[in-house]
Amino acid sequence: GHAPHYFKLVSVQVLIRHGDRYPLYAIPKTKRPDIDCMLLPSRKPSHPQLEAFIKHMSKGSAAQMDGSLSSLPRYPSHSLCEMGELTQTGVVQHLRNGQLLREIYINKHKLLLSDWTAKQLYLETTGKSRTLQSALALLYTFLPDFDWKKINMRHQWSTIFCSGSCDCPMRNHYLEEEQRRQYSLRVKNGDLEKIYVDMAKIVGIPTRQLRASNPIDSLLCYFCHNVSFPCTKTGCIGMEHFKVIKRHQLEDERERQEKKLYFLYALLATHPLLNQTVNRLQRIAEGKKEEVFVLYSAHDVTLSPVLSALGITEARFPRFAARLVFELWQDGKRPKEHFIRILYNGADVTFQTSFCKDYYKRSSKPMCPLEKFVNFVKRDMFLIFNSTSYYDACRRRPL
Repeated sequence: GHAPHYFKLVSVQVLIRHGDRYPLYAIPKTKRPDIDCMLLPSRKPSHPQLEAFIKHMSKGSAAQMDGSLSSLPRYPSHSLCEMGELTQTGVVQHLRNGQLLREIYINKHKLLLSDWTAKQLYLETTGKSRTLQSALALLYTFLPDFDWKKINMRHQWSTIFCSGSCDCPMRNHYLEEEQRRQYSLRVKNGDLEKIYVDMAKIVGIPTRQLRASNPIDSLLCYFCHNVSFPCTKTGCIGMEHFKVIKRHQLEDERERQEKKLYFLYALLATHPLLNQTVNRLQRIAEGKKEEVFVLYSAHDVTLSPVLSALGITEARFPRFAARLVFELWQDGKRPKEHFIRILYNGADVTFQTSFCKDYYKRSSKPMCPLEKFVNFVKRDMFLIFNSTSYYDACRRRPL
């Protein structure tokens, strides 16, 4: 929210990862972690708005929800969480996100006035209950007791939000190469192999089957919710297993950055979403007053490639409830000039981006000119592919 006093905030676009969730996979032959997904304001972690949020959600039938979204529950409500369900922690994380954004963008900068209209918002989520519920939790504290009739939630079937531009053979090619790289790193790791063999013995299944059940996803849930790791008659999965897998993940992240295959995938995967963002920012810079606040509710596999494509290499892997924000500012002294700022989990990362690193060294302005971002998305993203357009880059075989 800091800017020269004569700058005006004209748009905010937010991309979030859903909040804390129950695992997507179960470790075979173990008892599922005993976690309750009912929302109880008296239970920690809680939020002063949690009770009001639950009440408000029960009136949501007036909202416009695309396709299958209208059949999803608007908040979690199972006494034993279902696979992938948002937990109370996950709801609270986004109630806090919305509150933070409200304090800066509504209370301080008056981005939306109390008579805001449906056209000023653009809301989009994937078809999972955890992303829809995360979006609604954030929205509730951002615009408390909002009028449901003004809510129009769009459904995005693709986790990379590529909308109508998903056909990209080379993107798939780089993703496959990246998966090969991951596989060969894993095969080389003797400690990891030992751990998997050991865990498979404890559970009493073939090692291959254990690996396929992606145990780290479950173990992270046990760990974050302070539930003891699963045991069987032959022993317990413990901290030493967890640490080896976690260490391998960090090593994988390091190698991923060095080898650049993921970066090439990320450029092609995120172009449609970044292009949509840039087009919208340009329209607002030209004076259009629509879609000034945008919320995309998504997954780690959405956020991670966006960070990579922008060149923000210092960003850690997107945690639950991570948020990436694009702010658009207008220079009050030169109203034709617009600047962007990019924030990741509240930290300003504008000058870590590949397109604004050098500008920072030469300028005293605390932000990046909008045209730098526009040129990056419309042109420079394709240079590494020896191409001038997304269509061409998607089809051009590497030399």
